[in-house]
Amino acid sequence: MLTRKQHELLLFIHQCLKETGIPPSFDEMKEALDLASKSGIHRLISALEERGFIRRLPNRARALEVIRLPDSMMPNVPPRSRGFSPSVIQGGQSQPEPAPTPSRATPVSSETSISIPVMGRIAAGVPIDAIQHVTHSIAVPPDMISGGEHYALEVKGDSMIEAGIFDGDTVIIRHTQTANPGDIVVALVDDQEATLKRFRRKGASIALEAANPAYETRIFPPHRVKVQGKLVGLIRRYH
Repeated sequence: MLTRKQHELLLFIHQCLKETGIPPSFDEMKEALDLASKSGIHRLISALEERGFIRRLPNRARALEVIRLPDSMMPNVPPRSRGFSPSVIQGGQSQPEPAPTPSRATPVSSETSISIPVMGRIAAGVPIDAIQHVTHSIAVPPDMISGGEHYALEVKGDSMIEAGIFDGDTVIIRHTQTANPGDIVVALVDDQEATLKRFRRKGASIALEAANPAYETRIFPPHRVKVQGKLVGLIRRYH
């Protein structure tokens, strides 16, 4: 018999693995369950492991495996507070290598697709030059486009790999100048550098957070950062 918090955490881990193939971090679990500290998450994980619901994989950071689920599956799963689960189009693949990407793969039909402009490259790493002019167009399925203006950018860098976004991917962006904490956004820094990062607030400042422990979170006063759009999907090609 699981407690309510144990049940919520198990379903949250299961949903994250199902959507992205990557276990959530302790910070993500703490925020999703609205706990005050990571020590509570440690206790819940230990209890789930003792009861045979999950297994911690040795010698790997934040590696968890769901072994089984409760019979009462599935009530509402707590939302991913940092959660972006990109819709992925996999194109031109012959023998793709395994990657921690969402399982959804949507074929693109020229008869039903929508053409959006590709605006150049965006840095998922150290910021590069600001967004360029339109270079070409790309076809995306209509269900990836919700409402409003959209554009695409080619990703350069590896700072968002734990969010399932790799170097060489093409990200689909919905144009907006506002963002909620946890959104993955295109941020323009000092009107010169464009970067793809997770949007956070640190007091009166704005934090641009990577999804790769090799990169530090960059913190700026609000006047230095302009949100240029929000991530809604991505396209991955295998060569």
